[in-house]
Amino acid sequence: MQYLRAMSSTLNRAMFIGINSEIMCKIRIIFLSLRLKHIPKPKMRVCILGDQQHCDEANANNVPCMDAEALKKLNKNKKLVKKLAKKYDAFLASEALIKQIPRLLGPGLNKAGKFPVLLSHQESMSNKIDEVKGTIKFQMKKVLCLCVAVGHVDMPSEELAQNVHMAVNFLVSLLKKHWQNVRSLHVKSSMGPPQRLY
Repeated sequence: MQYLRAMSSTLNRAMFIGINSEIMCKIRIIFLSLRLKHIPKPKMRVCILGDQQHCDEANANNVPCMDAEALKKLNKNKKLVKKLAKKYDAFLASEALIKQIPRLLGPGLNKAGKFPVLLSHQESMSNKIDEVKGTIKFQMKKVLCLCVAVGHVDMPSEELAQNVHMAVNFLVSLLKKHWQNVRSLHVKSSMGPPQRLY
């Protein structure tokens, strides 16, 4: 029981959106990103694929990083690249290195939907990591249900409500008939019962 209580604090709150079938006849694929006001997944694992300056900064901030030499050692091995993609939730890459990623690693990260986000030297690394952690992706392909993480169980209810409002309003604004295209809306944690909002 004590183990379950410890584990529950890290669980995510997800939002499930049911879409009317008529809209999916016209829209086959939805792939969109949105930056939320509050970070829904604070424990998200981010790795820096960087040049020497970015690797030094990452090491100073205890952020996992890999340089070009470390990537070359993977030798485009599909199993090793797949293992790397599973180990982290997202990647940031230096400008000098991001163009080399397909040549160094092959298509593995792209196939996993984790191709690195550009990190320039003019940007703050910690701010960029927070931006990645706070960005959710709407991905739907020929199915009538959409699921996105909008918070975690320790998040204050006001912050969770703000994230839910942002996510729903963003998606609804893109649908042709807006709320008429939404069939249902639920919020639930991994171990909790679903709460119907709409």
